[in-house]
Amino acid sequence: MQQIEIFEIPSPCKGICQVNNRGYCKGCYRSRDERFYWNQLSNAEKRKVISLCQQRYKRYLQKKQLAENNQPTPEQGGFDF
Repeated sequence: MQQIEIFEIPSPCKGICQVNNRGYCKGCYRSRDERFYWNQLSNAEKRKVISLCQQRYKRYLQKKQLAENNQPTPEQGGFDF
């Protein structure tokens, strides 16, 4: 039995609309096609896109945390700007 969708799934857009070096929006983490075709996607496809965006955001946070943890401290000869 298919579940009835009562509410439309809103766009995850955060209004930042800048693209990173991998082609994903820095605000919502959607690809170009995911942004352009959002209104044509089924609710199941929209849920999948949102799930992918959440995964991309988690990877971004992990990379950011790794980069911050690998920054040399002044004691290690790092630069102090």
